[in-house]
Amino acid sequence: QVQLVESGGGLVQAGGSLRLSCAASGRTFSSYVMGWFRQAVGKEREFVAAISWSGGGTYYADPVKGRFTISRDNAKNTVYLQMNSLKPEDTAVYYCAASRWGATMTPGEYDYWGQGTQVTVSS
Repeated sequence: QVQLVESGGGLVQAGGSLRLSCAASGRTFSSYVMGWFRQAVGKEREFVAAISWSGGGTYYADPVKGRFTISRDNAKNTVYLQMNSLKPEDTAVYYCAASRWGATMTPGEYDYWGQGTQVTVSS
């Protein structure tokens, strides 16, 4: 069992930055691929980024490539999402998730989810 708690969301102006954190419980954090997803009002949950067990592999959705960076610290059981050059269309609830199956963009292939943190980007 893994419990995930996100933090770091908030209100920021367009062009600004935020860093989201996701703290995981349990001793097997390094066994999971970690992902970030987001869900805007009225839209489906969508993949943002994922990182491999060791952190050596990272994957990004096209809309965030070059602006967002995912990283992890297995010693701290934490995964991060650094978001730069934020745009109003990045406004959403951001969720972290853990997968035993590998780096995937499919929400259904993640086993555990956090409660989400709101990110609002004003124009």
